[in-house]
Amino acid sequence: MKKNRSLLYASAFGVLLLIFALSLPEALFEHSYSPVLYDREGRLLGARVASDGQWRFPESGELNEKFVISLIEAEDRRFRRHPGVDPIAAVRALVQNVQRGRVVSGASTITMQTIRLSRGSRKRTALEKAVEAVLALRLEIGKSKDSILSLYAANAPFGANVVGLEAAAWRWFGRSSSDLSWAEAATLAVLPNSPGLIHPGRNRAALGNRRDALLHRLYARGRFDEETFFLSLAEPLPNQPLPLPRLAPHLLDTLIFEADNTGIPSFHTTIDRDIQERTIAILERASNRFANNGIMNGAAIIINTQTGEVAAYVGNTDTPHGGAVDIINSWRSSGSLLKPFLYAAMLDSGDILPSSLVSDIPTRVGSFSPQNMTRTYLGVVPADEALARSLNVPAARMLRVYGVDRFARYLRSLGLTTLFRHGNDYGLPLVLGGAEVTLREITDLYAGLGRAASMEMEGLISPGAAWLTLNALLLGVRPGDEAIWQEYASARRIAWKTGTSFGFRDAWAIGVTPNWTVGVWIGNASGAGRPELRSTVTAAPVLFEIFSSLDAVGWGSSSGPTWFLQPTAELRQVETCAASGFPAGLHCERIRVFDIPRNAPAHRACPYCQTIILNEGLDFRITLGPGSSAIAVEQKWFVLPPAEEWYYRRHNLDYKPLPPLERTFDINPGAVLALFNPEPGAEVFIPRELDGREGRIVFSAAHRNVGEIIYWHLDEDYLGFTQNFHEMEARAGPGLRNLTLVDGSGNILQRQFTVLSGAD
Repeated sequence: MKKNRSLLYASAFGVLLLIFALSLPEALFEHSYSPVLYDREGRLLGARVASDGQWRFPESGELNEKFVISLIEAEDRRFRRHPGVDPIAAVRALVQNVQRGRVVSGASTITMQTIRLSRGSRKRTALEKAVEAVLALRLEIGKSKDSILSLYAANAPFGANVVGLEAAAWRWFGRSSSDLSWAEAATLAVLPNSPGLIHPGRNRAALGNRRDALLHRLYARGRFDEETFFLSLAEPLPNQPLPLPRLAPHLLDTLIFEADNTGIPSFHTTIDRDIQERTIAILERASNRFANNGIMNGAAIIINTQTGEVAAYVGNTDTPHGGAVDIINSWRSSGSLLKPFLYAAMLDSGDILPSSLVSDIPTRVGSFSPQNMTRTYLGVVPADEALARSLNVPAARMLRVYGVDRFARYLRSLGLTTLFRHGNDYGLPLVLGGAEVTLREITDLYAGLGRAASMEMEGLISPGAAWLTLNALLLGVRPGDEAIWQEYASARRIAWKTGTSFGFRDAWAIGVTPNWTVGVWIGNASGAGRPELRSTVTAAPVLFEIFSSLDAVGWGSSSGPTWFLQPTAELRQVETCAASGFPAGLHCERIRVFDIPRNAPAHRACPYCQTIILNEGLDFRITLGPGSSAIAVEQKWFVLPPAEEWYYRRHNLDYKPLPPLERTFDINPGAVLALFNPEPGAEVFIPRELDGREGRIVFSAAHRNVGEIIYWHLDEDYLGFTQNFHEMEARAGPGLRNLTLVDGSGNILQRQFTVLSGAD
């Protein structure tokens, strides 16, 4: 019998132990927390109110020692010594309550108060008090004293809709809890037991008295000196809740959206608060200037080139005109920003050399006719200079060689996710702004170009092509308004690219150094275009002001090299024609050496140089027949096609055209005549004029010999003649048409094209 009773007692005791062990839930608090955004050093960038309307920050590491000391002094002096329940305080409270005939002291320890907070708004009864005591003992077994303090500090009420120490420090004092003064720490230590005291009115005096009494006790215990004591007493109490920082609201919204249903309340980022604040100030000043022209929005992102970490994220300016839109992740027309990647791709594929000439003449492909921003043509231009000048016609012609779909696939492989259509659907406008990008992704691509040049990343772009591309963006000659910034960028060695979208809706500027990659967008979030919205007068000034501000920042800006080291192992040298930039051929007169990517396929030899036979006077080409006794001089000559030559001569006075033949006609008309529009096999749609009449098609041509007359014929009809400037208008009905050009020497050039009807 006794044995059975002992077993029964043991079993009952075991059950009680099990109940005690399982008496606490795995998560003591299941509140919703405020999403909070921190910078790389743990400094607050912004926060949102929790789903229950409370400002409640999650636990944020080590507690402020001043607050811990103040809290223990105010609430539980023997906190470090008792097991969760303070028997001395309990006996004292019992005596006081019996003497007064009412409850004047609850003897609750900080551990018990933590349990009470976790159990919600339960009625304060003796039974509830006993439950709190048991659970407090259980909590002390499973957690350290510091952990319990952290739980209490993170969940205690601090007045209004403020819960937790960190939220309270920001809402009442405008700073992190780690920066609290003794007076502020004492104020927050006495608030949780009477959070209503924080509200303005009669309670203010009671709050001040409690704070000052606590400061007296702390001073008496030697926690601080006399000067600190009197200065603390003189500090004012907090007034209305203060707004929290809003330094990266768009980033916080994006992170909240991406973390939906994951329960992540805190976001620790690589943002540098100092850089973020400077960038915000620069953009806001610029936005105020641009607003006078109806340009309301701006955004900027700064990336550490070597690590890819985001140092600043300003999603938009603070304006009621679309300021809530996160431009950094918005799809916008790319303008000219994709040109450097086409250049790098063609360097690696061997389709171009940095110095090889690209045609810059009037061009039409179907209904698409690209125009340079300068509205002029250079005839031919080195590929690197075409990139530096951001010339549209050479870029379109280069893309035609490389392949539109091939380039689209290349961009997707680099990380561009906004190209959702088949590449050929974009056509040649792909490289001129016909596709959309986001500021985040395009700036990442440019940072990747920098990492590739530094051989920090393996990818589609070889280190050699990346380095050559960045050098083209650094050293090229800038036209027009861009020349204003050339000296600045060269002095600081910044590879930079601007872009303006069709309709003046987006102005871009992106710059790359070994340390930083900065992307800037200026425009209207609504998509409204403005004539004044040009990148050179909006985005570029902001870009360079941001780079100036980065000069004063120590993180990754002053410790690295000022420019990308040449990846000599990733380059090889080739001999090129000094005139054409192509690999030197047998007929090239002067040779230059250029670097190209090490693994680039061999390129065709120079197509522009030839060896000609001149007469003794060097003014005519001659043909030596059998037995000819004429004195002949052999010379190497740089000869452009007639179309390219016609424009090239206008900008290069030292160009020497090919001397004429002694005979009166040229057996090869293609050597002297060129037709720009229409192209071979072109299909042309001619819109009607405003008055309803049939529209006209404009033909354009060039002749190698200045002053030569060209006679124009459409089918069997004579249209007229031109001299010097060769353009001719004509009305042409639907169907297959034949255009014939004849010069004064009898050279003939014919071109067939199709005129589409309105139904087509």
